[in-house]
Amino acid sequence: MSRQFTAWSLRQNLPHDARSVFKRQTLIVMRMLSRSTLFLIAAWLLTGEAAAQPSRFTRADTLHGMLTPERACYDVTYYHLDVRIDPATNSIQGSNTIRFRTVDAFDRMQVDLFENLRVDMILFDDGSSVPFERGFNAVFLELPAKVKRGEDRAITVFYSGNPIVATRPPWDGGFIWEEDENGNPWVAVTCQGEGASIWWPNKDHQSDEPDSMMISVTVPPGLEDVSNGRLRKKTTLPDGWTRFDWFMNYPINNYNVTVNVGKFAHFGETFYGEEGPYTLDYYVMPENLEKAKTQFAQVVPMMRCFEKFFGPYAFPKDGYKLIESPHTGMEHQSAVAYGNWYIQGYRGRTWAPVGLKFDFIIVHESAHEWWGNSLTSSDIADMWMHESFGAYAEALYIECMWGRKESLEYINGKKANVQNDAPIIGVYNVHKRGAGDMYDKGQLVLNTLRSVIDNDPLWFEIIRGFATTNRRSIVKAEDFFDYVKAKTGTDYTYFFDQYLKRTAIPSLQVFVTQKGSDINARYRWRADVADFKMPVKVITALGKYEFIYPTTEWKTTKLSLSDPKEFKVAEDLFLIDVRSGITYLDPNTPEMPARR
Repeated sequence: MSRQFTAWSLRQNLPHDARSVFKRQTLIVMRMLSRSTLFLIAAWLLTGEAAAQPSRFTRADTLHGMLTPERACYDVTYYHLDVRIDPATNSIQGSNTIRFRTVDAFDRMQVDLFENLRVDMILFDDGSSVPFERGFNAVFLELPAKVKRGEDRAITVFYSGNPIVATRPPWDGGFIWEEDENGNPWVAVTCQGEGASIWWPNKDHQSDEPDSMMISVTVPPGLEDVSNGRLRKKTTLPDGWTRFDWFMNYPINNYNVTVNVGKFAHFGETFYGEEGPYTLDYYVMPENLEKAKTQFAQVVPMMRCFEKFFGPYAFPKDGYKLIESPHTGMEHQSAVAYGNWYIQGYRGRTWAPVGLKFDFIIVHESAHEWWGNSLTSSDIADMWMHESFGAYAEALYIECMWGRKESLEYINGKKANVQNDAPIIGVYNVHKRGAGDMYDKGQLVLNTLRSVIDNDPLWFEIIRGFATTNRRSIVKAEDFFDYVKAKTGTDYTYFFDQYLKRTAIPSLQVFVTQKGSDINARYRWRADVADFKMPVKVITALGKYEFIYPTTEWKTTKLSLSDPKEFKVAEDLFLIDVRSGITYLDPNTPEMPARR
């Protein structure tokens, strides 16, 4: 068992497109372990990998981040979230019915809900009341009788209260209670980092998604709600409030479940994708309708580019929606939140001129329909699989629309944003995501991997193949590492360990010397990974880039140059720290022993 304790290693031999198989196998392994064993493993983790982190992890982190026995004992198959939203009191009230299949017999289970929200009552599917206890944002249920392995059962959790208010959405999770310019309520929610239990009760772990879901949202008279999936029914209730029933036909990760309450104008169109037509719907503030019709014209060419690179859209029955929000944006599945003020770049700024040719939020957040929503990481520690690929999708969109040259300018414009302050991969089993570098550095790392593989048809086969093979599936980092190895025939463990599991980028030390007419380059890598051996392109002859193959030991290569100043490293293709120098030697200078 690896130190990144999960049961995910079992999945390597399972069909990539079968979430349910992965979920069952994972849960079977977890139920074989006792509660004490799991917490011993957690303690081991926190004295190993986690000990290197500046934070201290708590039992609350373990309860949120690990498949505890009380979670592993059941597999969620369906949610029906029924919630009433009151902007006048900034409160919510409702219930969530959780249908599940029993992995092993149990009478105690865990669901999750932040402690500031009340649990009013829990009912079993036979109508009996279920006693419970709370702690660390977890709710532990004591069922009236032990449920048998293989049973399909359900509980309904009734809850209410004032959810946490997001102070800096979408970066901070919680509800956003705003008003539009006419004074009408305008309500949204974001919760990627904190988890969906910040506002509704569920099994809040990314490895377990319902196969489908209904979300019923009741709002005051005159308002509407736009949520994920397809609107099935709109009902005016006796008190004048309106309930909107939205149904999701596909698995959905919990943090993607959303509400958008307000007064919207609507327009739409049909996109003819690789697997047939599906709807594109747009919900915007009425005063922005004409601006939206112009700005959202970017959606069709974007979808065409993304289907080209990543395969068919994964949620055709639910369609695609772009919904104006009071925050910057978020990738809610089939209901992407948009708040980029109808201007180009990221609210008008960018890292290269080409960034002002497109709307950053439309492109980045929609890329998550493939990377994060369809293909979902099993642990938030692998959130880089959502964000690094989502950021890299920006560059591929540029390449699709305006060519590789402008794409490279955009990618390299991100270098100034890289902090190198923590690893991109977080800590497993404690709900600890990696560094913010997963965005810009992650994009640069993927561009570097493409340059190392140096075979664009194969590279695009890898990207599209991994996305389509894992369509609507749960993945982990090692799935991608193994996929690259299988497709290329090369083990890139050294690469992934350095760029994703370490903090610093590798440093290429290179010294060019001229002695008479002879020009040579001596070079090596300085890296945290002992066997780091990434090839890199340099100019070896006038105007000619070729690979050299540095290791952590010194090597020497003869250059066909007339001036040592002609030597260059292809730094636009690689994320590396180049430390170089030039030395001119008298032809009579004796050979010196190599420096270590």
